[in-house]
Amino acid sequence: MKIAVLRETAAGERRVAATPETAKKLAALGAQVAVETGAGLLADLPDADYAAAGATVGSRADVLAGADLVMAVQGPDPEGLPKGALVAASLNPYQATERLSAYAKAGVDAFALEFVPRITRAQSMDILSSQANLAGYKAVIDAAHAYGRAFPMMMTAAGTVPAARVFVMGVGVAGLQAIATAKRLGAVVSATDVRLATKEQILSLGGKPIFVEDEETAAAETAGGYAREMSDAYKAKQAALVSETIAKQDIVITTALIPGRPAPRLVSAEQVASMKPGSVIVDMSVSQGGNVEGSRADESVVTPNGVTILGYSNYPSRMASTASSLFARNLLNFVQTFWDKDAKSLKLPEDDEIVKGAMVVRGGAIIHPALQG
Repeated sequence: MKIAVLRETAAGERRVAATPETAKKLAALGAQVAVETGAGLLADLPDADYAAAGATVGSRADVLAGADLVMAVQGPDPEGLPKGALVAASLNPYQATERLSAYAKAGVDAFALEFVPRITRAQSMDILSSQANLAGYKAVIDAAHAYGRAFPMMMTAAGTVPAARVFVMGVGVAGLQAIATAKRLGAVVSATDVRLATKEQILSLGGKPIFVEDEETAAAETAGGYAREMSDAYKAKQAALVSETIAKQDIVITTALIPGRPAPRLVSAEQVASMKPGSVIVDMSVSQGGNVEGSRADESVVTPNGVTILGYSNYPSRMASTASSLFARNLLNFVQTFWDKDAKSLKLPEDDEIVKGAMVVRGGAIIHPALQG
């Protein structure tokens, strides 16, 4: 079986879907691993390291020729993909339906890694968790860089420096890591979420929970662990609580996303205007419309009252080396889970829970129920 690893072509994408470490392990399974020239350079992984790991390095055409599995970070263009191949990547299925249709037309199957179900058996191949974890960390580091003051309280002979106050909105994987990182830097941290179950998680990391608690909150989490879209009445209560809290903060980090929907608006222009000059907001959901009014993708916006709003559309790519290492291991775990040792190839049973959850294109058609209609 031939596995092709492609160089990413999307603007700003610096990650790579396999590292020399995972390429070596794939080759040890009995796979032929081919890596496009320069695939890992932006993640500090030279071609020579892939060659030393047992992979062949060549042009895109050579790498794709005869490939059975095409691994990428973001969904590659259909042009040049071999008929009958399987693409495994982050495919952005809800927004990139035209690309999925092109895969189907080209006779290419597609496995959307972000659709891997959040079950125990699939934890090791969960790219959303591995990449969001890094994104939450990096968001705090970026906020600390943009914030013109110290994070921890410092008691000096010249006087006491107060600790920064950090408010995290959305307590998924990224939010939890943001809380933990801000605490390690010495900040006073509070956090909020629509899911009441996250209250204990916030407390366990040393943060202060800020919650609207009502009947709707009790049903705010889907079976897959994601937040539901909340009612207008709940949003009004949340806005009032946030308004009271946000005016006291130095740093606000927003992480709220709903799969297949625009990012919910959490912070209004009026709330931004209530913050002190020099405060910083990091909108981690800017790629899906943003949680913060006034945020702009990949720009640093300074408001008239001196608040800096940061919004990077691809946070994991800002830590390309580490993010690639984790993404590549997620893909390796996917391959190992479905590897047939005797045939030395992948076998993806249609009735397998993971395959049913993440296979979006098969046999010339888009098959995933969430993408029908």
